[in-house]
Amino acid sequence: MNATTSTNTSPVTTRAPGLAPVTVIGLGLMGSALAAALLDAGHPTTVWNRSPEKAKPLADRGAHVAATPEDAVATSGLVIACVLDYDALHTVLDPVAEAGALAGKSLVNLTSGSPEQADEMARWAASHGADYLDGGIMTTPPGVGNPEMMILYSGPEAVFEAHRTTLAALGDPLHLGTEPGLASLHDAALLGLMWASFTGWLHGTALVTSEGTSASAEAFTRIALRWLNGAVSGFLTTYAPQVDAARYPGDDATVDVQIAAIDHLIHAARARGIDNALPELLKSTMERAAAAGHGGDSYASVVEVLRGARG
Repeated sequence: MNATTSTNTSPVTTRAPGLAPVTVIGLGLMGSALAAALLDAGHPTTVWNRSPEKAKPLADRGAHVAATPEDAVATSGLVIACVLDYDALHTVLDPVAEAGALAGKSLVNLTSGSPEQADEMARWAASHGADYLDGGIMTTPPGVGNPEMMILYSGPEAVFEAHRTTLAALGDPLHLGTEPGLASLHDAALLGLMWASFTGWLHGTALVTSEGTSASAEAFTRIALRWLNGAVSGFLTTYAPQVDAARYPGDDATVDVQIAAIDHLIHAARARGIDNALPELLKSTMERAAAAGHGGDSYASVVEVLRGARG
């Protein structure tokens, strides 16, 4: 279905002359958001999905709906794939590649996976004559198209630069390096940071809003954000060069001091019936660092305990 035959009253996106055509493979929540952002920016956009009905809202806005993956790939020099997993990606693209239709194309893979899968996919694309970028979308579907939201890319810099302007329609494009797995690796690391931050915030929220207190989650969050954006961000920028240099001067607060301090958190939470699994885990990690000889070092030295798992 296209915009001229649809009876839907959704507005049709106006295509700006000269903008590069793009194909989007996969129209789940994220794939649909990617295609919508490209349409909003005026790019001629071709879409394909295994379930064609998911393409209708995009068709009503001016997207061309391809009948097959081969047709979709043939339409554009830039192909963006965002499907469930790598097995699904190969199911869709292997027949296309075997027919020679990927040769000369640029494949941008925004499917979630591991760095090792990204490396393998880059080799696969090269074997079929396609350029390859791997990516990590650092937002949820409603954030796609917001220039403040990051989308991470890795792969050949020349390929990234050739499509940077188009990719900017999806969010702020950041190129991390030529190794294909870098975007996936950073994606995993940033998600770990997010979940740890979420859980720490929720533990603190549970503590200050526990029975007998008058604090609210909103009030605590305002204070927490001021703390994170000020002192805590300062700790991170101080500790990063220490990690790079593997030198951890304990001239602010040592691991031993932090171990003593976290006992106060554990006591306060226990007295109020709050689950202490997270702070107990953190204390255990600090104690392992102290036992390894870092008790007088800065908190950044805990990285050495975390890195120890590599052995």
